Amino acid sequence: MSKYYTLTIQKVIKETEDAVSIVFDVPANLKEEFSFKAGQYITLKTIINGKEVRRAYSICASPKSNELKVAVKAVENGVFSTFATTSLKSGDSLDVFVPEGKFVLSPEANKNYLAFAAGSGITPVLSMIKTVLETEKSSTFTLVYGNKSAANTIFKNQLDALLEQYPNTFKLNYVFSQERVSDAQFGRIEKGITNYFVKNIHKEISFDAAFLCGPEEMINIVSDTLKENNFTENTIHFELFTASTEENNIEIEEGKTEVTVLLDDEETTFTMNKTDDILAASLRNNLDAPYSCQGGVCSSCLCKVIEGEAVMTKNSILTDGEVEEGVVLACQAHPTTSKIIIDFDDV
Repeated sequence: MSKYYTLTIQKVIKETEDAVSIVFDVPANLKEEFSFKAGQYITLKTIINGKEVRRAYSICASPKSNELKVAVKAVENGVFSTFATTSLKSGDSLDVFVPEGKFVLSPEANKNYLAFAAGSGITPVLSMIKTVLETEKSSTFTLVYGNKSAANTIFKNQLDALLEQYPNTFKLNYVFSQERVSDAQFGRIEKGITNYFVKNIHKEISFDAAFLCGPEEMINIVSDTLKENNFTENTIHFELFTASTEENNIEIEEGKTEVTVLLDDEETTFTMNKTDDILAASLRNNLDAPYSCQGGVCSSCLCKVIEGEAVMTKNSILTDGEVEEGVVLACQAHPTTSKIIIDFDDV
């Protein structure tokens, strides 16, 4: 299993009043380790006020840029985001996990891509936009991007520059909820706005895939609306930026389970309560299991059940096929059998 590497911050750029982007200096001997696909994220780890904190942030650079860059937007009571937007500076160091994630775009020729993003949901989408525009001259990318106002819009200057550079293959549409301007729609990204762009403004484009990133409510509304417009489920891809509020309707019974964990080529066995999740139990038994959000949003804690069974309270990431193969999110998985073997190394 890959591990964390200590990277020095090359620069911190103030993007908006409450958001910064962080560029890391990646040594030549780690370039391959930190190669990535458009849409992937990295997990940052540091000590804040004496406690270890881990957070996942999407890479907002293109894979061809030779740059490792993420954006962080301050959130209320956000321990890491407040630290990053107020205290981090050039020359500081953070522990960084290698790129991972399943919300990716591998561009193809003669394709039309569509994305809906809100707020900091632009970060993985920006990487996708740059990748398509740079590598596939015959493909197009259409973005609908929602924010409170122009001043709150992360990467607005970059997006406007891309529109000027690629006027024929990039379609840029802003939606502002608290500001009326001539070149943007007023409101929020909901059913009416989605239909306005798909059925009206861009009705001449036959889209091949859609990528959605932002709050859960927006993603659900846009996804449902796209399906009403003849998008198939396998062409709609999404990533949540906050933990899902939807939980699976499952009953977790009381009792104990003997758990064997395969991690970093070592085997550890311990007993846990079935009502506990596998990640929490592993961490309590001093295993350095991979994790970041602990809310079922990222895929850092992916593992595979190779013996026994487990159920997940939430799953917004894994496909039905992956679940059938035994892949689970450790932070959401509860064992249901008296014995279970979990593999973090071979997923």
